[in-house]
Amino acid sequence: MPSPPFRATDSPWFWGVLFSVMALVGMALIAPKYDIRQRQIEGRYLGRQNAAIERSRRAAGLDPVDLAETAEDRDVVAPGRIVPLWTLATLAVIAGLGSASMLVREIRSRPRA
Repeated sequence: MPSPPFRATDSPWFWGVLFSVMALVGMALIAPKYDIRQRQIEGRYLGRQNAAIERSRRAAGLDPVDLAETAEDRDVVAPGRIVPLWTLATLAVIAGLGSASMLVREIRSRPRA
C-alpha cells in the first residue's frame, strides 16, 4: 500500500519554523515601541528599588539622600535594558533552527515513491 504524499503542513516542525519566523518578524516590528515601554517599566522598577533603599537608610538612622538629585546622575550613565529584546529573538532563532533541522530530517527520512 503506497504511503500518502508528504505535505509539509502536516508536520509540527513546519509550524515551529513558521511561528519562529513570525515571532522574529513581530519582534522586529515592535522593537522601537518595546524599547520605549521597557525603559518606562525599568525606570519605575529602579525608582521603587531606590526608594526602598532610602527607606531602609532612614530606618537605620542614616542621613537622608535626595533621590531627585541622584536620579539625574543615574539617567546619564544608565546601561542598556535590564531585559533586552535580543534575548527573546535568540530563543526564537534557536527554536526556528531546531524546528528546521527536524523538518529536514523528517523530509529525508520519508520513503521515496
